Amino acid sequence: MEYNFSCCSICPRSCMIDRTKKIGKCNAGSAIRIAKAFIHKWEEPCISGTKGSGTIFFSGCNLKCVFCQNYKISQDNFGKELSHEELQQIILNLQQKGAHNINFVSPSHYTMSIMECLKDLGSSLRIPVVYNSNGYDSLSGLKLLDGLVNVYLPDIKYFKNESSLKYSDAKDYFNTASAAVLEMYRQTGRAQFNEEGIMQKGLIIRHLVLPGMTGESIKILEFIKSNLPSDDIVVSIMSQYTPFYHSYLYPEIDRRIIRKEYEKVLNYFLKLDFANGYFQERDSADSKYVPDFDLEGI
Repeated sequence: MEYNFSCCSICPRSCMIDRTKKIGKCNAGSAIRIAKAFIHKWEEPCISGTKGSGTIFFSGCNLKCVFCQNYKISQDNFGKELSHEELQQIILNLQQKGAHNINFVSPSHYTMSIMECLKDLGSSLRIPVVYNSNGYDSLSGLKLLDGLVNVYLPDIKYFKNESSLKYSDAKDYFNTASAAVLEMYRQTGRAQFNEEGIMQKGLIIRHLVLPGMTGESIKILEFIKSNLPSDDIVVSIMSQYTPFYHSYLYPEIDRRIIRKEYEKVLNYFLKLDFANGYFQERDSADSKYVPDFDLEGI
């Protein structure tokens, strides 16, 4: 049975739009739409490993980030519509190619469809499922995935409502994302890895350091440290911010972060004594790392 998109409330926006007739606030209709499915080798080492992550980029997004590097698919909605059966075959093809996992990118507005696909695949899917989101997830949507998703890979972007409203049109972002990561941890528990160091179960929280917002970064790290067992989770501090899309309209973020900003956040991370973490090299802030959305694998 497929989800009724006629009055959509699957994500925190709860826009109640009839996605069978027009696109919702997420830029998506009722049909699954994806832009690329390939073996991705640029994720965290415990996700990409040596063989790569079987990554599926969904079109549309429930945030409106003015700096989005994937705006071609998130805001312009480039992609191809697929049936549930076609998505299932893409998943199995990636598994056949030797991917360490299946990595759903920007999946929040297709939670019900993903749940149905995973249930239908059953035991034929033998590798972990990674839910790679912007953190703007509803608790009701996440609870549908309990027992189906092995690894959660959310971002926590902002601490202040003013920032999330201005740059992503989501004034309730932190309250929503903070509740979401706690639910994700409830489902997965302590991180587990196989003999190759590939995460089989657990939570990785990403945080992208934004220009001029190191104060928010520090508050986010304090929240994580105070509310989650640091021995059980992984935190990934990212330096790859590159001004894309409409960032030129916001001079304060129309630049890459400087070394001093990134080091301030890293030093605070170390001060808080997190047990597990990843840092990025500053040369990660380069457009060459943005995937070419060309319908590969579809």
